[in-house]
Amino acid sequence: MKFIHCPHCGDKLVPKNIGDEGLVPYCSVCDRPVFNIPYACTLTLVVNELGEVALIRQSYVSQTNYVLVAGYIKSGESAEETALREAQEEIGVSAHTIRFIKSYYYEKRDMLMLGFVAFADKCPLSMSVEVDAAEWVPLAEATGRLKEGSIAMQLLQDYLSTN
Repeated sequence: MKFIHCPHCGDKLVPKNIGDEGLVPYCSVCDRPVFNIPYACTLTLVVNELGEVALIRQSYVSQTNYVLVAGYIKSGESAEETALREAQEEIGVSAHTIRFIKSYYYEKRDMLMLGFVAFADKCPLSMSVEVDAAEWVPLAEATGRLKEGSIAMQLLQDYLSTN
C-alpha cells in the first residue's frame, strides 16, 4: 500500500530524507514518517504423503499455468492460519503440519508472499468458486506445470532443495 495522505490526520505526505531509509513519505502535521506497506499474503505448497503437490488453476491468475494455493492475510490472523485456511477454502484440504520456507516479494502486485509447505493426507480436492481446476501432481511433474520464474516455481524449488 502506497500512502499519499497520512493515515492518521489525512494531510498530504511529502518526501523527507530519513537517515538510512532515504526519501520516505512524511507527515508534517504529525511529524512522523509513514512507510509504504506491501500487501501480505501466503503462498502454500500443499504436499501429501505420496509426494504429490496440489496444483490449481485460476483463470483470473493465468489461463495456461497452474499455481499454488494463495491468499491475503486477514486482520487478526497469523500467516500460518492464513495458509491453512486458504488450503481448506480453495481445495478442501485440512493440513496437519505446516512449515515456513521463505518470503518472496512480488513487485508486479506489490505483495509480500510468505511461502509455506503444508503437509496433508491425500483426499479428493474440493474446489471453491475461485478455482477452475485442481489436481494432485507428483512433485517431479509439478515443475513442468508451473510458470518458469514464478513465485510458485521458486517456492517449489526452495522446498525441493531443503528435502
